[in-house]
Amino acid sequence: MRPLPRLMVAPNGARRTKADHPALPITDDELVAVTRDCIAAGADGAHLHLRDANGVHLLDAPRYRALLDRLEAEFPDAYLQVTSEAAGRYDAQAQRAMVRQLKPRYVSVALREMVRQPEDWPAAREFYHWAADAGVEIQHILYSPQEVQGFVIALNSGRIPGRHHLVQLVRGTYADGADGALPLADYLAEMTRASDHSFDWMLCSFGADETASLVEAARAGGKARVGFENSLQNADGSRAADNAERVREVNAALPQPASALS
Repeated sequence: MRPLPRLMVAPNGARRTKADHPALPITDDELVAVTRDCIAAGADGAHLHLRDANGVHLLDAPRYRALLDRLEAEFPDAYLQVTSEAAGRYDAQAQRAMVRQLKPRYVSVALREMVRQPEDWPAAREFYHWAADAGVEIQHILYSPQEVQGFVIALNSGRIPGRHHLVQLVRGTYADGADGALPLADYLAEMTRASDHSFDWMLCSFGADETASLVEAARAGGKARVGFENSLQNADGSRAADNAERVREVNAALPQPASALS
């Protein structure tokens, strides 16, 4: 299983539009250009959302394949991850169908979207085991310490296979930013309950606290996801000019990898 990138950019997400920020990428051409700028600024991975002709969130396997082919040709070493996010448009069956058709190397999947009620577990379990067998590496999105607890239970029961897992922890919300966000330590404490499992984890955070939260995560052994999906603001509260500016700030603030210091 490939390690998560040190710094992944999430340049658009499923909800924001150019009304929120004119530099937010909507088209595939814009996504390619923004990915290029962000890799030059220090990102080593990208988390990708498609939009339809009206700018609405889209899950479309052929469109994703075409975009990935373009990006993989230009950035063969980058970690290029697609989303399976529902965003109020798709149910779990449609999300799983897209992933099965695309069979991406890397995809993010929210546990709470796969399992909305206990009756969803048989289909979810089959999907997680299929992905492991197919070489599709899932980064599991967990929005709270309680969700981490449920994830650990699923690991211990064998509903989610494997012993080493990729995780995306989420602090804060679109609506409230970092207001009311729970401490990172609460998430990590729940992860320690999976004594027979190991984790490669990443954090995303919202609002002006994004940079500080990502630095805290890196110091605790995690990775960082930054970009307009989660925040438009720099650490000083100013509005970032574009995604590359957010990448540059966070890249400079993160502890530098050992290879960069030698």
